[in-house]
Amino acid sequence: MISIFSPALHKQRHQFVIDFVKKNKPRRVADLGCSECRLLKQLRFHREVQLLVGLDTNGAKIKKNMHGLAPLSTDYLQPTYNQLRVELYQGSVTQRDARLRGFDLVTSIELIEHLTLTDLEHFSAVVFGYMTPVSVIISTPNSEFNVLLPGLSGFRHSDHKFEWNRAEFQSWALKVCSDYGYEVEFTGVGEAPQGQQDSVGFCSQIGVFYRLKDRDRCSVLAGSDEENVFSYTLLYSVNYPSLHDNNTLRRVLVSEVLYWAEQLKNRWIEEKSGGRNGDFTRCQTVGSVPMEGKKAACEEKMDGPVNYGGRCDNFFWRNDPNQESGTLNSYVSVPLAVMWSWCPKVRELSESLGNLRHLLMDEPQVKLSQDGSAVLVKYQEQDEEEVSSDLEDSEYSEDSQCSYSVEQEEDWEANV
Repeated sequence: MISIFSPALHKQRHQFVIDFVKKNKPRRVADLGCSECRLLKQLRFHREVQLLVGLDTNGAKIKKNMHGLAPLSTDYLQPTYNQLRVELYQGSVTQRDARLRGFDLVTSIELIEHLTLTDLEHFSAVVFGYMTPVSVIISTPNSEFNVLLPGLSGFRHSDHKFEWNRAEFQSWALKVCSDYGYEVEFTGVGEAPQGQQDSVGFCSQIGVFYRLKDRDRCSVLAGSDEENVFSYTLLYSVNYPSLHDNNTLRRVLVSEVLYWAEQLKNRWIEEKSGGRNGDFTRCQTVGSVPMEGKKAACEEKMDGPVNYGGRCDNFFWRNDPNQESGTLNSYVSVPLAVMWSWCPKVRELSESLGNLRHLLMDEPQVKLSQDGSAVLVKYQEQDEEEVSSDLEDSEYSEDSQCSYSVEQEEDWEANV
């Protein structure tokens, strides 16, 4: 069967939700009837969302697809300050669970037509009366469009209990608004051929519900008296890496400090060997967002809050004595004040020079001077080619450095 929609209809429904999320930036989003988690897998990339929840009665399907929601390697290599937690539950939309109350957005994509009319009443009470989300997106087949679907006889899916026309859907939606204090806008996806839109409408009709402001106050009062019910089974949960987590912050900061300490040491060696002039340039972290109108990385001269002079000799030295062992080791000492002043990413992560010293104090990968004021990097004379090769192969090289049940599918749609 040849598809009559491009993009495919289920992709258009998901894109509708994604566009809504981009515009309204909800922090807590729940997808009811998440099935294979396709919509959730797209929403996780919109980092304004801090809590992403999926619910479906089919636990086996969730377990089969849940690992596709695990953080990517880039999430660990380039963590940001954005926070995201993903939770997947097995349960019925006709049952209450306190963990899904008060969300910013709840979606129900091609779900309600799989419910009996009795269960649909429970669904309305649970979603609009108990969960009380700020907004709800519900899509369902528009039966008026069925005459245009090639090869279709009867309902679009064998499990459908009903398929409403536009008037029936709107009548149900307006009653929900009246009963639970919402207002609704009607739209859809899957446009009819030119000249037939008015007569048949969209292939999938959509209602976007918004909680009324008067209901906001009522929800707060009602919420304090509600019994905490936990009827869903948690099958999967994961926290994405975030710089708000102290362990993640330390890992990224140590990576930045070691990288720039090595960079500064190598530039000092180049200057000592005559490979550079006396104008030592300011560091710009590779991978950080460049500021408009600023020069590229390491092109502008130092203008930070701590000025140690133009040449490296003013703030780098060798042969730092190790008082504990009584030996004299050969190091290049990079003052933390210089690194904090010159390297924007280090400054951003540490927030203050004192905090930078505190965060590095107990890190085994970082060797500090006796008074904790500088990072000590082993001095090794290398020619320019060796230094370049080492940097390219290192995990801190400039090229690799890191600044730190979708809906039930209709039988009719399966082949299009």
